[in-house]
Amino acid sequence: MIRIQNYIGGRFCDAVDGSTLHLIDPATAEIVGTFPDSAQKEVEAAIGSAEDACAHWSASGPEYRSAWLYKLANAIEASLEAFAQAESSDSGKPLSVARTVDIPRAVANFRFFAGAILHDQSEAYVDRPSVLNYTLRQPLGVVGCISPWNLPLYLFSWKVAPALASGNCVVGKPSEVTPLTAFLLAKACADIGFPAGVLNIVHGTGPKAGAAIVAHPKVKAISFTGGTATGKIIAQVASESLKKVSLELGGKNPTIIFEDADLEAAATETIKAAFSNQGQICLCGSRILIQASVYDQIKSKLIDKARALTVGDPQDSSTDLGAIVSKAHFDKVLHHMEIAEKEGGQILTGGKKVSVSGRCKNGYFLAPTLIEGLPPTCSTNQDEIFGPVATLIPFETEKEAIEMANGTRYGLSASVWTKDLNRAHRVSSALSSGIVWVNCWMHRDLRTPFGGVKESGVGREGGLYALRFFTEAKNVCIKTS
Repeated sequence: MIRIQNYIGGRFCDAVDGSTLHLIDPATAEIVGTFPDSAQKEVEAAIGSAEDACAHWSASGPEYRSAWLYKLANAIEASLEAFAQAESSDSGKPLSVARTVDIPRAVANFRFFAGAILHDQSEAYVDRPSVLNYTLRQPLGVVGCISPWNLPLYLFSWKVAPALASGNCVVGKPSEVTPLTAFLLAKACADIGFPAGVLNIVHGTGPKAGAAIVAHPKVKAISFTGGTATGKIIAQVASESLKKVSLELGGKNPTIIFEDADLEAAATETIKAAFSNQGQICLCGSRILIQASVYDQIKSKLIDKARALTVGDPQDSSTDLGAIVSKAHFDKVLHHMEIAEKEGGQILTGGKKVSVSGRCKNGYFLAPTLIEGLPPTCSTNQDEIFGPVATLIPFETEKEAIEMANGTRYGLSASVWTKDLNRAHRVSSALSSGIVWVNCWMHRDLRTPFGGVKESGVGREGGLYALRFFTEAKNVCIKTS
């Protein structure tokens, strides 16, 4: 049994009252450990530790902070296999994905911001020979970083790294569904002697531990990735003290395939976009819009490619799709499939539970599912399902495709497939999305802005955008005689 603990002030500790929650492996449905059911007292202790550490960490130069982030990145990389095994067990994702995507990206996040802070720059303006204006960018102090369960260490590090690089001290809360790799991160901090109190990790539920972080007056900013409904609550609570918020929320992302696209490449990447990480990525393309003239061709290719995917034990190297992250989410996705059929949708492939033999016989597995015959305005095409479910929708004209793509309350990402460069620019500009990929999906440059519009979020992460969020700009105007 794994015993996860909070990491506060450089020390490991349980919840004050000793209460715990169960850690469940979704591939086996077995309880494999416990973690603290933290609340206000634990959050208060973490904030106090962060406050105590702030003066030295904030005043230290960027070279000092950069060196520590590089050390932490190296420590994660040195234990990559242990982190990958933990991530796979915790989330149900294939071990091969954790090894090649999740953990390497977490390492890259720390290294990127360790380097970025050394090259950060500010502005200076000469108003007249005797007047100089320049900008100081100063850390906020104690900040809260709350991350989701779908890419646990990947997205936790995406928040923590720029916050630390900018000179802030962090109180972080990983998802209660997948707390294990955040605990391993804390152990890595302890092993390398990371300055105590600079990074504090509190485990527990959103309504208890998360809410306490968000509401605390000494927490100056909240960076949150998760569901739109929770994001709205956070925004409301944070507004009472006017603290900064960065909210990366849900998506109902369109993949638009025009008749002039490379159809084979489009089909291959569209399947990847729909079903990677069991469809549990906020950037997954769950609405596949296909120009009518090539609809049947693309449909046939997508069905064949979806059926060729292997659903199975995350530890098996041949597995493409692992387990759904939890029983509750498994039931939610199944319910959405039932709704799709009631709305008149035809399931082309999938639409059911998958039985996996051996140790995973009780696990939460679903077949990759493609559905057609549903109008763009139905709930299946409007609500975020966040599972291995995608719909096929035909369109006639470019204008119709854009209207359909923009016809939800979300606006996180979109993919466009065409060989026409003019169309690529034209459609990309017209889409209400924070990110548009053309003839690809999920190519990420860490320097670029990441975030959505409408109910997909507020603010941008990545590169200088993240460093700017975690600092306050101060203008200094000097007049000389």
